[in-house]
Amino acid sequence: MNTVAIIGASRDRSKFGNKAVRAFVQQGYRVYPVNPHETTIEGLPVYRSILDVPERPQKVSVYVPPPVLLPLLADIARKGCDELWLNPGAESEAVLEEARRLGLNVVQACSILGVGVSPSEF
Repeated sequence: MNTVAIIGASRDRSKFGNKAVRAFVQQGYRVYPVNPHETTIEGLPVYRSILDVPERPQKVSVYVPPPVLLPLLADIARKGCDELWLNPGAESEAVLEEARRLGLNVVQACSILGVGVSPSEF
């Protein structure tokens, strides 16, 4: 089964961090929402940190701004993933440089579209 961790997952159904959870579930992924301030999102247990996710996700999709993401990159690299998806608004020169330095395979694109769904469907 395909797996994804969504950093910045949200309970607010109007936010892309929630739309992504629903889109990946709809496409058959095992979804691991990551948000230190929530306990459940869309009926799924939420993990406080990427390091708490119980398996190495194939994809990590990010919905937090660069100042929040930058200190998380080392944990993402330690956990491992095949692809780090930087959704619009998550990327910056500093984030890209650090991700490259850590050897992360960065995809700069909307992960909802990448999984074959339009965000407007949610």
